[in-house]
Amino acid sequence: MALPLPERVTARARGTLTAEEWRTEEAAWSDLADARYRACVHRAPLDAAAAPVRVGVKDTVDVAGFPTRLGLRGHRHHARVSNPAIAALPSARAAVTAKVVTTELNIGVGSECVNPYVPQIDPGGSSTGTAVSVAANICDIGLGTDVLGSVRWPAGQCGTVGLRMTQRTSLLEGVFPLSPPMDALGWATRSAADLAYLWPLLGLDRLGAQRPAAEGPYRIGVVANVDGPEGTCGPVMRRALETACARLEASGQRLDAVRLDDLWALRGPAWELCARQAWDAYQVWRPWVPADLHETTRGALEVGAKVQDDRYAWILERLAHTRATVEGDFDAAGVDAWLLPLDPAAPPDLATADARVSTIPAPGDPDYDLRVAYTPLASFAGLPALTMPVARDERGAPLCVQLIARRDHEPLLIRLAALLEEAVGPLGFRPS
Repeated sequence: MALPLPERVTARARGTLTAEEWRTEEAAWSDLADARYRACVHRAPLDAAAAPVRVGVKDTVDVAGFPTRLGLRGHRHHARVSNPAIAALPSARAAVTAKVVTTELNIGVGSECVNPYVPQIDPGGSSTGTAVSVAANICDIGLGTDVLGSVRWPAGQCGTVGLRMTQRTSLLEGVFPLSPPMDALGWATRSAADLAYLWPLLGLDRLGAQRPAAEGPYRIGVVANVDGPEGTCGPVMRRALETACARLEASGQRLDAVRLDDLWALRGPAWELCARQAWDAYQVWRPWVPADLHETTRGALEVGAKVQDDRYAWILERLAHTRATVEGDFDAAGVDAWLLPLDPAAPPDLATADARVSTIPAPGDPDYDLRVAYTPLASFAGLPALTMPVARDERGAPLCVQLIARRDHEPLLIRLAALLEEAVGPLGFRPS
């Protein structure tokens, strides 16, 4: 378990780490870690081949041979076919060893997972188990889904790296839909180096229509909207952003300020879109969903019930327009990617997170401007985005930035993350 991931893969290929040794060591650690951090809802032992890379999959994504529960106590179905991203994994190198925790129907509050690196910090987001299982070294890479930050938040709050992929319907077969125009696959790894290593090794670079990263140095647009009259960025996250900027410049990248005024104004409507589509879908789910949904799940659905038809139609029109024109925003600024904090504030502690009555902010909420946050930018535009830690606060909590690129430019984000991670250096994250 102590071997770096590339060394473990090599050792298994050469036989210097035998299948029996790896199975025994892996089971002993994962039994202990899952008892402590509660990341998994179903685990499978390594089979006779004992593939070196362990994959965890969010419990809203179908994997043949595993039940899918959708975060519900009273529901399960057994898929015969896996999601395309899982079906394409090379069996000699990777195996699904766990279905991992999700919140109720993707929109409830609370998962009962424990944040491995900073237990007092909320592990956050509907893909909580994806990040927790990776941080706890139960899995080496986790697959989740990201609607408005559902992979990026838990990855960031658990001190791992989270990548939301380009929104692409063909990759969403076997995925429980919440907001189909914004649903996207997302991945978590313990480091940017691990993500860069696993991306080609597992064939993840062949998902969708990804474009190879051009040679650097790169030009990065620092999103100025986080400051000023419409900005909500607090001083802690401002310092984290400044740290990332300084490290990227030191690595030879060029940084310029950019403004995203039109897209910035659509962050709130993105939440309304998600809420309305979840409410509409609930009318279909209702016959087979248990009636005793958690109050926070009901609260999120009720936000969607208040989004009127004319407002909904306007949001869909804005979404189509944004996706048709967003490439021009990169061109006009002459940048390869956008950089901004993951959130306006540092990750919340458990008490603050548990006090929320809904995962979906509603217009009129006293903290609405803070809670709409920054993750909807990529979601509404259908773009890939990557979050990673660059510092820690006085509690030890990770402070993260996010990078957003053009459609199908996941390889560029992974390269930039690797450059930034190397420039920042180790942050000392270890399971507590």
